[in-house]
Amino acid sequence: MSPYFCSQISPQAPILCRAVQPSIVAEQQSFFVFGTLNKEILGERFTSKACNIRVQCTFLGGSRFVTPKVFQRNISNSKDFVVSASWLTSSMIASNAFTWATVSVLPFYTLMVLAPNATLTRRAMKSDLPYVVLGLVYAFLLYHSWSPDTLRLMFASKYWLPELPGISKMFMNEMTLASAWIHLLAIDLYAARQVYYDGIKNNVETRHSVSLCLLFCPIGIIIHVITKVLAKAYSD
Repeated sequence: MSPYFCSQISPQAPILCRAVQPSIVAEQQSFFVFGTLNKEILGERFTSKACNIRVQCTFLGGSRFVTPKVFQRNISNSKDFVVSASWLTSSMIASNAFTWATVSVLPFYTLMVLAPNATLTRRAMKSDLPYVVLGLVYAFLLYHSWSPDTLRLMFASKYWLPELPGISKMFMNEMTLASAWIHLLAIDLYAARQVYYDGIKNNVETRHSVSLCLLFCPIGIIIHVITKVLAKAYSD
């Protein structure tokens, strides 16, 4: 309890702040330093070994605690930091992984389409590095998107088979969605490489089939099979 109290002598007279010791003029601000103070202000709990609290008398009567502006700003900044950190670890990581993984596979498709018989293309397609990189990124996103409900959503039926409602609910998570996209990129690139090698082996045009494998992999494989059949029939 503060050693100061406010009283009003008359309706016209100003409010005077009195203390146990000498009288002090109205609206004088006093500062008290406490050794240790645990207080909860605006839902934020803080602990300080030396905290300045200002007690101010007002014309409305009584006294009130006024927290320093620096401390209020620190509370606001701490909340902003928590929100920013949460945003960076989820949405932004998933978005960056989605973008850079997509960009990373484009040079391989470009080589297979524009220069299928070049030495650089043959060497690039023999490398397993893109699949290792995509696999590591996929594992990272899968780890951070995993939750106790993942298996339940994947095998929701009584026969332990995936069901569309559960899968769609699981893919509402951006991390899960980004991991699924990178999974598709790796599989599509691998299928495109197989189509490319098969075309070189059988002397069949594969540019159109490889292009389709980028976004429509099953259709690209079907078109390659049709192309092989037509090329063989035409050669015979």
